[in-house]
Formats: sequence, structure tokens, C-alpha cells
Amino acid sequence: SIYRHFRERLPFGAIQTGKGYRNEISPRQGMIRLREFNMAELEYFIDPEVEPIHDFSIWSEKVTLISDDSGEVQMTIGEAVSNGTIRHATVGYFMGWTMDFLTNVGIDKQYLRFRQHESDEMAHYAQDCWDVEIFGSYGWIECVGIAHRGCYDLTAHENATGQRLRAWRTFSEPKVVEIDGWTIDGAKAGPAFRALAGKVKSAVENLPADTSFPMNLEFDSQQIEVLLEHVKRVQRTENVNGEWFVPHVVEPAFGIDRIIWHLLDHCYTETEKSGEEYTLLSLPETVAPVDVTVLPLYEKDGMGDLAQKIHRDLCGRKNVFSVYDASGSIGRRYARADEIGVPFCLTVDHDSLTQNTVTLRSRDSGEQVRVSIDDLPF
Repeated sequence: SIYRHFRERLPFGAIQTGKGYRNEISPRQGMIRLREFNMAELEYFIDPEVEPIHDFSIWSEKVTLISDDSGEVQMTIGEAVSNGTIRHATVGYFMGWTMDFLTNVGIDKQYLRFRQHESDEMAHYAQDCWDVEIFGSYGWIECVGIAHRGCYDLTAHENATGQRLRAWRTFSEPKVVEIDGWTIDGAKAGPAFRALAGKVKSAVENLPADTSFPMNLEFDSQQIEVLLEHVKRVQRTENVNGEWFVPHVVEPAFGIDRIIWHLLDHCYTETEKSGEEYTLLSLPETVAPVDVTVLPLYEKDGMGDLAQKIHRDLCGRKNVFSVYDASGSIGRRYARADEIGVPFCLTVDHDSLTQNTVTLRSRDSGEQVRVSIDDLPF
């Protein structure tokens, strides 16, 4: 299990990505309301009695928070955790990393805010829940939800499956506790259960005090009925070194399609250049599908051959995707690269043949510099 994988220590998390489905009567608003959509979720398990230690100093900028109590405020995430606006530090921790993720992939920070679920809106099991909302063509849209779900999920699974989904908490010092529970009556349980008596005893002693009998236990696919005459109440004191508890869960859930929609919305601009409409897609280098376009000024006089050689070399490099384009004027080719979000254009000209250099053009600034073919930044 994942619990064993993490050496039975909390906190730990499990990430999953996949499809979600909604009974949407009228899908609309582009990729905003879909019947089938892509999601990514993290289930992060914590001990509710251990105070989390997170460094909030790395998020020193103030962000927009719309809290249930105070309305819209501007403060840092660390301040919001300290004054109780964000009710749990781990929720604030994931709010900070979610903000970093969204801005790093290209979401404009000024169009990003956090909204806390109101008391009459919050799910019955949630202790706190914040939506990350992004502003775009359809107004403010929820794209990420970060919820403190308490112990609801694991408790519900325990009740439905009969399997114990708990973690062990070791005490700093042993405690003397009063045990009020059950054990087996050896005189009656021994003959009834024979070889399974030891397993039945262990199972019965782990039952809560309010267990009612008769009840069924299962061992190796064999059903065993335990009657009231097989057991007896026991009260004793014990020195215990720890206890089993139900972990709490903090769940950040990402709507991938909505994030992509707003990324394109924020990065897409239409301007005018030389009297013509000009399209620019300013995707960050980290998410741009094409890293560089290789452009020979002309395909003659060896420029095309050198450009092809550079293109093949770039394609052979790890995590570099290059496109070769030799059709049309150099200005038209720059425009084609800009409209699909290519961060850099690399132009091979006459000087490239004698000086072993090329012109490197930045999409966003339009700046052009000469660089050595041997020192290309890819």
C-alpha cells in the first residue's frame, strides 16, 4: 500500500490524473463546461494532532483573497494562515504552490484570486475549502479547488468495506490507559473455533466496546460467526506506546481543461503590424510545444543545407523540439512562428556560412542577437 511505501510515516501524498464526467445538460463556454473533462488530484494525508511546519516566507507578495468572513482582502498567504483566514496551514501551503504553478505555466497573476467557500456552500464534510479562480473571456471561473476534507473519506471507506484504513501515532512517552473491550471466553470459543481460535481472539480484542453480537469475521475466505457466548467483556489498564487514528486529507484538485483555456486566453493577443493584423501567442518556454524554429534566409548557396543540419542536431537533443520552415519571406515565417507560440527563431544567413554564427530572435521582445552555432541555448 501507499502507507507502507512511505514507511508508515505521515504526511505523504498520492497523485492521480484522469477523466471526470458530469451530467451537463447544455455544454457551453468553450472548454469551461464539458461533459467529459481532464483532472489532476492530490490526496495528501496528515496527522491532525501534529502541527504542520511550512515556510511561507517564499510567498512574500500579497494575493487577492475573498474570505467567508471578511470579503475581499489583500494579504500574503503567510499572513492569512497566521490570522486564521486560511484555517489550516497545509491548505495555505498548497495555495502557495498552486499559485506558483499557474503563473509559471503562463497565467497572468493579476487575473488570479482565491475564494473561500461560504458556510452555506461548503460540503458538509469539509473543514475549509478555497477555489482558485482565474479571470478570462467568461469572467471569473473556478479552475482549482483546495479542500481540507477531514477524516470523512477514510472513515466512509472503512464503513463501506470493513477494512481498517488507519495510521499509527507513536507517543513521545508511554501512556497508561483504561481498556474497555472484548476478549474470547476460552472455554467456549476454543472448541467452537479450534485452529482459528488465535485469529478470532486477536480480531475480537480489536473490536470497539460498543460492538454487538452475533457478528461475522472472515479468515481466508471462511466466514466465522462469533456469538455473545464466545466472548466476554474485559476492563484493564495497559501501558501503550501509541494509537491508531484516521488520517485527515487535504485535496488540491485541478481542472486541466479550464487551466489550458485560460492559459491560451492570457497569452493570445492580436495587434497590428505594418497595417496588417498580427497574432502573438506568448506561451512560456516551459509549456510551448515548439522550442525553436530554424529558418534559412534562402535555401540556396548552402544556407538551406546548414539550416537543415542545425535543425537535425537540435531535434537530437533531449527535450528540444525544433521546426524547419523555408517557405515564404522571413517576415512571414517569423509571424507563423509567433502565432503558434514558438519562443525563438534561429535564422541562417550568408554570414552563417563564414562565421559559424546565426541570428537568434526572441518572440516577446523582438530582439535579435548573433550567437555561435556551437553555443546555442537549447
